[in-house]
Amino acid sequence: MNILFVHQNMPGQYRELVQWLAAQGQHRIFFLTQKRDAPILKGVETRIYQAHKKPAKDAYGLSKVWEEAAGAGFGAAMAARQIEAEDGFVPDIVVGHVGWGELTFFKQVWPDVPIIGFFEYYYNMEGGLVSFDPEEPVSEHAPFLMAARNAVPLANIEVVDQGHTPTYWQRDRFPPSFHDRMYVCHDGIRTDKLRPDPTAEVQLGRLDHPVKAGDEVLTYVARNLERARGFHTFMRALPQIMKERPNVRVLIVGGNEVSYGGKSENPKGLRGEMEAEVGDQLDWDRLHFLGRVPYADYQRLIQISRCHLYLTMPFVLSWSLLESMAMGATVVASDVAPVREAITHGETGLLVDFFDTDAIAKQVIDVLGNPEKHAHLGPAARDHVVREYDFLTKCLPEHIAQINALVPAEKRITMG
Repeated sequence: MNILFVHQNMPGQYRELVQWLAAQGQHRIFFLTQKRDAPILKGVETRIYQAHKKPAKDAYGLSKVWEEAAGAGFGAAMAARQIEAEDGFVPDIVVGHVGWGELTFFKQVWPDVPIIGFFEYYYNMEGGLVSFDPEEPVSEHAPFLMAARNAVPLANIEVVDQGHTPTYWQRDRFPPSFHDRMYVCHDGIRTDKLRPDPTAEVQLGRLDHPVKAGDEVLTYVARNLERARGFHTFMRALPQIMKERPNVRVLIVGGNEVSYGGKSENPKGLRGEMEAEVGDQLDWDRLHFLGRVPYADYQRLIQISRCHLYLTMPFVLSWSLLESMAMGATVVASDVAPVREAITHGETGLLVDFFDTDAIAKQVIDVLGNPEKHAHLGPAARDHVVREYDFLTKCLPEHIAQINALVPAEKRITMG
């Protein structure tokens, strides 16, 4: 089969699927992306495209998102034509993310080629990021800006032959008219590779001995240290945690940029803002900001963690939560709808109020101080992820079935 993947930040949500398909050695696979330093994947031919046009910095706010999406979509469509002309490649199916407009004009290039589109998020004034945190007040124009952002998925639901979203919470953000045109299936977690490891250890630069599984370790992981992922709440809970647990070592992973929401006014970002607020209450000898780390290092950090704290506003569920559960972590997480889809309080993790720093601190302190009391949570969390989110046994078969439903019988993928 000829398969074209489209994602501006390759491989994105297709990390496992594209590599599994390539490993079969039976398909010709192209990946169209804007990412110039895209990873080299064996069996995948990568093509870089540029947006045909980008909006000016002072572009009209209500049309800026659509202008950017249209520029990306036209650039991707022209790149698709080039792939056909130069490589003789016409896909049997296109699989891609609709969020940046990349798929918008693909039916003008290949009218008869089916498309599966990834629908990640639909902006609403209630139930999601917007207006959730009182510290981030919204303007009177916010409803109009949110509606304008939704122009892209609204256009693309008519472009794709099948929609895809990874969780029911994300599906339910979209209008009901979308639901019958979407299937719900997570990208998939490699639980065969992500496992607990009682022998894991991590060497930290300022220590002369490694930190090991069984040590008193608290971990916090995010792509970036930002409000959407509760970094400010985490930092406000830390003084009480570190005071009550004088031997805890706190390991923090994440960059200092912003993926979602507004930027801090502090020149050092939200980290600088929170250090100014609570820094004098912390024991910096036991606090480690690790920045962004290689995937293998991140895995070992979770494997040595006695308590993993996952805080998020109502938003797209992080891979790190499910990966941590797969590695048997005892997770304390914010009690919001997307997290409740993955964690049952007291069974597969512990849920706390996102804004209640005292409750967060007390729950973390209890886990750190009484690991035997919570020893059942990690194994149960892993069992749940294996059962509901495993890539090879749960998610892959569904993704392949959805692809096969759109192509002729002789083109269908066999699982073997």
